[in-house]
Amino acid sequence: MELLMPFPPNSVPLSPINFLERASTAYADCPSLVYNNNNCNNNNFNINNSNNHNNAISYSWDQTHRRCVQAASSIKSLGVKQGDVVSVLAPNVPAMYELQFSIPMAGAIINNINTRLDPRTLSVLFRHSHSKLIFVDQLLQPLLLQALALFPAGTPRPIIIIIKDTDVENVTNGSNIVGDYKQLVEGGNPSFEWVRPKSEWDPIALNYTSGTTNSPKGVLVSHRGNYILAMDTLLEWSVPKQPVYLWTLPMFHANGWSLTWGMAAVGATNICLRKFDAPTVFEAINHHKVTHMCGAPVVLNMLANLPSAKPLEKPVEILTAGAPPPASVLFRTESLGFVVSHGYGLTETGGLVVNSAWKSKWNNYPAEERARLKARQGVGSLGMTEVNILDPKTGQPVQRDGLTLGEVVLRGGSIMLGYLKDPEGTSKSMTRTGWFRTGDVGVIHPDGYLEIKDRLKDIIISGGENISSVEVEAVLYTHPAVNEAAVVARPDEFWGETPCAFLSLKRKGKEEVTEKEIIGYCRERMAHYMVPKTVVFQEELPKTSTGKVQKFLLREMANAMGPLKVKSYTNKVITQMQ
Repeated sequence: MELLMPFPPNSVPLSPINFLERASTAYADCPSLVYNNNNCNNNNFNINNSNNHNNAISYSWDQTHRRCVQAASSIKSLGVKQGDVVSVLAPNVPAMYELQFSIPMAGAIINNINTRLDPRTLSVLFRHSHSKLIFVDQLLQPLLLQALALFPAGTPRPIIIIIKDTDVENVTNGSNIVGDYKQLVEGGNPSFEWVRPKSEWDPIALNYTSGTTNSPKGVLVSHRGNYILAMDTLLEWSVPKQPVYLWTLPMFHANGWSLTWGMAAVGATNICLRKFDAPTVFEAINHHKVTHMCGAPVVLNMLANLPSAKPLEKPVEILTAGAPPPASVLFRTESLGFVVSHGYGLTETGGLVVNSAWKSKWNNYPAEERARLKARQGVGSLGMTEVNILDPKTGQPVQRDGLTLGEVVLRGGSIMLGYLKDPEGTSKSMTRTGWFRTGDVGVIHPDGYLEIKDRLKDIIISGGENISSVEVEAVLYTHPAVNEAAVVARPDEFWGETPCAFLSLKRKGKEEVTEKEIIGYCRERMAHYMVPKTVVFQEELPKTSTGKVQKFLLREMANAMGPLKVKSYTNKVITQMQ
């Protein structure tokens, strides 16, 4: 057969920005964004163009498209060129959602910034990315100004645009502040022709890793990759047209796992929340008839442990990822009426690329067994070409026995372009054999389903035995008094290192639980060499804004305790631990 070359009509670059153009026609009069409006739901929608006296905002998809085009026009007029980085430091407010489209529409690369970072880290990230323009929420402006004050003398300062919220009155003026977001939108050209990518491999976003290792890297992802990923996630999650989506996942976390763009593809109603807590979430679910939401396992734990939580009137689909969720947490969450789907991904993949692919026959299993199966990460999504687990020493696939540990590796269309200004880090993660190395340790079960066991750096090697901190944490979460659990290695003079458990407790258990009881509880439920030898109680475990426990901080604390001494063990204890 004759091979034909590509022609312009069949080689237009893929971009998730096209989802917004389609939504402006297919869902023109349907709700797109709702904020501070507890009287608005999908069946009772009142569109307006600005804040009313109740600080409520609601837009249609036609309005959202026009606002994004106008914002893109104004961004371009500020001297932003194609390929420049534009940063956003904001919570899940409407402007944050709109900027996911308008910044790429101006030809720039959007850089969403973690709102919980300290000024020093922010300063480093802004300089590393050479951000030309920063959009900042009004409440976060002091934080930004502290970060910019740390710039070395002579370093170019980015332009600042303030995102105002009518709940906040005072704004600190500065020489680099050129206006506010509302003015930027209103002053833009509604006929502006947005800047399409020259290639679908052009970067659309720069996302810094969440910093659980204390060394965030700048991940560049492409228009093509996020187009594929957004469609992939919608399909794998079986998202219908016009869902009501509650933004409990920070949009700055990998562009909301690419669902900022994906929700435009299905004409969703996006319910924006400035702040997140369990009572607010339940209230929003009831007011807006929410159908879908996302969150890390810490979000599930927060919802399941709310004392006043009542079963939902209608099921709500919730997609969780970011850390292996304990089966006990999944069970409690689903008992409230949430339908939990579990996935796996990284900043480097732009979102979730493995999902639990639930089988209907599993619905007939006992509740505990269903929760155990759902805690597994699952199988590669349709957008992933291949997912496997390799022996780090031989590079060969591990046995599919659910026991043999190896490193999770991936191939597929949404994997990052690379780390910004870090060719060494890029080459280490992108192997010559064609794999992206995740740094995560897992097993493959006989049925082909993958289960994450740990990060490579979090595996505890005690007396020559590999201990998965995740497996120990899963047992700790079943204790009725435990709210949060994290396990790291503590130096040990005899074993090399042993498990050290950091726990936060539920309120009613604080006066009742001791280290001895926790250790005894674990000894009854796991191999003795896996049992924590040290237990530390804390009010709250240190976490990133996306809910990941910062184990590097806990490791520092465990190391600071010093090694457990040989004299701490008797021959009897050593025998029991083996």
